[in-house]
Amino acid sequence: MSDPNDYKATGVPTPTAPPCSVDTESQTPATGGTQRQTQTPPVAGPGMGRFIERWKREDMLKKGCFGLRCIALLFSLFAFIIMASNKHGDWRDFDKYDEYRYLLAIAILSTLYTILLVLIQVYQLSTNKEIFSRKNSAFLDFFGDQLMAYLLLSAASSAVPLTNRMRENNDNIFTDSSASAIGMEFVAFLAMAVSAIVSGYKLSKQTYI
Repeated sequence: MSDPNDYKATGVPTPTAPPCSVDTESQTPATGGTQRQTQTPPVAGPGMGRFIERWKREDMLKKGCFGLRCIALLFSLFAFIIMASNKHGDWRDFDKYDEYRYLLAIAILSTLYTILLVLIQVYQLSTNKEIFSRKNSAFLDFFGDQLMAYLLLSAASSAVPLTNRMRENNDNIFTDSSASAIGMEFVAFLAMAVSAIVSGYKLSKQTYI
């Protein structure tokens, strides 16, 4: 067996073992340290995006219905006040005419209906809680808004011919007040009609249909 000193004497370099490659990435930290691992945060997929869009759309529809019902409440209340105070003696009293009594009754009914809906929606928007289930709420909103819109249009339309006949002969504060009350109910009808359309859209988007 040859002696390594023989290589030194002859001037031939002593062969050395090849260096070992060290994998620095696989090394564990020293004792007492904590290994840090980078984690990629979860990215919202298309399902989450659709859910957020649907939530935003439902929130916008709720606020739209709330605004429309506030408008219907305001103008129904105006129609009620104007017609109830339209008493000026003799033939210029609203309660002497069936058309005006009907208009007043529907104005009162519309005021009570919209007050109830506005209070319910204020509670739901402030507490984020549902009083009724979505199924029952969608049906009640759609049919209630539709029925009230029809009654408002019916009452206003029935009083128009009578008011026009009166204004041909006597254009006074009584006929002007009657015309104002009719106009208020027409505006309330438009608000309720649009609200009924929105309620119908919400009903058609329910998963149980």
